[in-house]
Amino acid sequence: MRAIHGRTLYSKHVKKFLILTAAFGEGHNAAGRGIRDALRQLAPDAEVELRDVFAETFGILSDLTCRAYLQLINRAPQVWSWLYAAIDEREGVRRALRWLAPARHRLARIIARDEPDVIVPVYPAYAHLLDQILGPARGTRPRRIVCITDSISVNAVWFRCSADYFLVANERTASVLEHAGVPRHRQRVLGFPVSPDFAELRSCRPAHPPWRILYMTSNNTSSAAALVQQLAALPHVKLAVSVGHDEKLRRKIDSIRNATTGQFDVLGWTSHLPELLARHHLLITKAGGATVQEAIAATCPLIINQIVPGQEEGNAQLVVETGCGCVALSNAQVLNAVASAAADNGKTAARWSHNIARISRPGAALDIAEFLLEQCYMPRRAELRSTLSAGTSAAKW
Repeated sequence: MRAIHGRTLYSKHVKKFLILTAAFGEGHNAAGRGIRDALRQLAPDAEVELRDVFAETFGILSDLTCRAYLQLINRAPQVWSWLYAAIDEREGVRRALRWLAPARHRLARIIARDEPDVIVPVYPAYAHLLDQILGPARGTRPRRIVCITDSISVNAVWFRCSADYFLVANERTASVLEHAGVPRHRQRVLGFPVSPDFAELRSCRPAHPPWRILYMTSNNTSSAAALVQQLAALPHVKLAVSVGHDEKLRRKIDSIRNATTGQFDVLGWTSHLPELLARHHLLITKAGGATVQEAIAATCPLIINQIVPGQEEGNAQLVVETGCGCVALSNAQVLNAVASAAADNGKTAARWSHNIARISRPGAALDIAEFLLEQCYMPRRAELRSTLSAGTSAAKW
């Protein structure tokens, strides 16, 4: 082991890491990629795999389920809210996961073949499958480190399982888990694993108008188009609209740009999100886990204009509680929020920027990678001492 840029570079004794993700929300995939890329940066010789075992097992059925999930949370959010609450309250999670038996068998074969040193689920169902495959986590190999991608409003399905450690993004979430019965010594507050590229980021926002606003649209085409038209008409604003892979929405937004005097940029999917966020004074977006955490990492204040009931409520709560932005759930409220942030030479926006810089952890993925690597090199005797020192709480766990 040797040091580089203040971090340990691990190069001896090849270690194996298995990161388990699922396409039910981009936050899981973003977290998985962040951890994978950080591990490869700090341990070039390590074997790091990022796998979606559900997609590998169920193929097109998995794709259809993911699409149905996205349709549900966007078109029937109250139904999803009921389902989310039902999952949170249900004790027999593993019985409900019996239909995942083919994925469990596939995962068991992967573990038996590859013999990973550390397994990192970034999607909650995997931790329960691992309990069925390996039994309760007891500090033995492979180490099981659950990375929770939600903040504050954390569904119990994340922690009604065994794990050597649970990784959480912030202290507020750690307190929620502790109140629910997860001991502090089983938690590590290391931030959300955004891309390691954020650690190298330097803000390039000008300190004066025009105010640069990035609007990352959801799939509500009519509402998004109306908001774009109104934002483009604001004075002293330079607008950029990100439509991702939605070509239908792009055509709609392009037609608005061609018909209006207010000029703005229309962006598709980009691999340069850190730099994009660093150029803007404000981000208007839904309260997605990855998007909110990436904005915090880039110190770009947020105006939240959509919240999926359940898992996204905590993300919005985090933004409001830390003074990093505001919630504005109608187009009129968004316009008022933009006007308020820009008023008095951007006084409110500056306050949000100051607050968000205080909680930003752009190097979280590298911190998590260091922790995972330490799990490979931690002496067994030291682990035993740590367990014994936990006292009665460890026995209860």
